[in-house]
Amino acid sequence: MRRGSEGRSRLLLIILIVTALFLITLDLRGVGVIQGARQGTQTILSPFQRAGSFVLTPVKNFFSDATHLGRTRNQIEKLRSDNAKLKAELLNRKSADVQLSQLKSILDLAGKAEYKIVNARVISQGSSQSFSQTITIDAGTNAGIKINMTVLSEFGIAGVVKDVYPTSALIELATDPEFRIGVRIAGTQQIGILSGRGNRSASLQLIDNLTSVKVGDILLARGSVANSPFVPGVPVGYVTAVDNSPGAIAQSATIHLYTDFSTLGVVAVVVGAPKNNPGDALVPVKPQPTPLPTVTVFVTPSPSPTK
Repeated sequence: MRRGSEGRSRLLLIILIVTALFLITLDLRGVGVIQGARQGTQTILSPFQRAGSFVLTPVKNFFSDATHLGRTRNQIEKLRSDNAKLKAELLNRKSADVQLSQLKSILDLAGKAEYKIVNARVISQGSSQSFSQTITIDAGTNAGIKINMTVLSEFGIAGVVKDVYPTSALIELATDPEFRIGVRIAGTQQIGILSGRGNRSASLQLIDNLTSVKVGDILLARGSVANSPFVPGVPVGYVTAVDNSPGAIAQSATIHLYTDFSTLGVVAVVVGAPKNNPGDALVPVKPQPTPLPTVTVFVTPSPSPTK
């Protein structure tokens, strides 16, 4: 039995080898038997391939969409992050431009009066709820700053140094209700005391009952003994209203302060007063109104009707 089985296996192997060699020979000679078999096989399997593709396509699309969705979300998050960075850079650039403009104006103001100053950035603002309006600057005793020194903004008086530390100082603003400064009316020697009101509107009380003040008058710092706490000539504000109450000992008025305290980014502390009083050298120049264009109209009389 074993010999018969081995014989059949050998015979089958020989037949397969001969058949394979026969088919290879036909294929090499260009006979289309193999190609026809391939086409037939493809024809039989094609419906099954299409069905498999139809079944698997949604699955492939799902995984493809899931992959693309993850990539899209990552791109959106990156765009949001880049947008936030650009906004921050833009704000920093705008802030730097504003501070540069303020510093230039302060230098021009101090240069005209020959004040010796130390520039400083505003690093924090105090609370107005405690009736103490202050700012903190990033310069102190290491820069030569002392208590009771005049503080300038780009437009004029900003406040006075109240406390000082090695690298910072606390400034009482001119808006503080406790703030007081001696002032004079520009072009005259009429003097008074200006007091803060908590905003850009301040109060003026004239000293002499024979002195009069009018709307539009400009006020300058009168200056203190030994230039402390205030140096002379600093612009303060202008008169917006006058109180002419009968029986008052002296006139009082409402003043609009030149400094915009809500936009303070850079200030300067006067560490050295000028040798000479600058007088009215720092009086702000009032902008001249633009003249309206003149239009000439020529009127031609209409001819009288003929009867």
